[in-house]
Amino acid sequence: MALNFFDQFMSPTLFGIPLIALALTLPWILFPKPSSRWLNNRMLALQSWFINGFAQQIFQPINLGGHKWAALLTSLMIFLITINMLGLLPYTFTPTTQLSMNMAFAVPLWLATVIIGMRNQPTHALAHLLPEGTPTPLIPILIMIETISLFIRPLALGVRLTANLTAGHLLIQLIATAALVLLPLMPTVAILTGALLLMLTLLEVAVAMIQAYVFVLLLSLYLQENV
Repeated sequence: MALNFFDQFMSPTLFGIPLIALALTLPWILFPKPSSRWLNNRMLALQSWFINGFAQQIFQPINLGGHKWAALLTSLMIFLITINMLGLLPYTFTPTTQLSMNMAFAVPLWLATVIIGMRNQPTHALAHLLPEGTPTPLIPILIMIETISLFIRPLALGVRLTANLTAGHLLIQLIATAALVLLPLMPTVAILTGALLLMLTLLEVAVAMIQAYVFVLLLSLYLQENV
């Protein structure tokens, strides 16, 4: 029984072909396309309002040099939110529960921010490894600690997104299984368990959006340090 709970995190296959590519492509098909009309419909207006508000909030504290990342980080934000929300539907697969895919997003973007900082302002970038006023005997230890904390950033990005979504999906499946088992034995308890499942599902919708926002927000903070 315990193994069945983790089957939902396995990449589905059809005739031996992994369908994760289809799961990654599907969100882009659902987005409304821009129109040539002067007045857009409500869906396009809502999408434009969301993108503009998010871009202003994220890139307001960043220098003009970092605004080149606006399209990339905004697209990543919308993509992660859509994947996370689609993964809450029944009989669907959530690619962001795979640590390998999240690391494939986190490592290149984090590395790009580090390279930009080393290229544009190497002195300022290296100064983060040693806080000002550090006692001389602690300099080697602090440099090692700051270097480790620098290289652990992409791992923290990927693990945070994977762990939160995986834990939420497991909780939903556990409570749903408990409600189904208790229904013929104790209907009242099963109804209360179903109400708890509904509240947990609403919480997971919020977590799906918040985790995508946190992922992009931390990347923008790394970019802010190096621009």
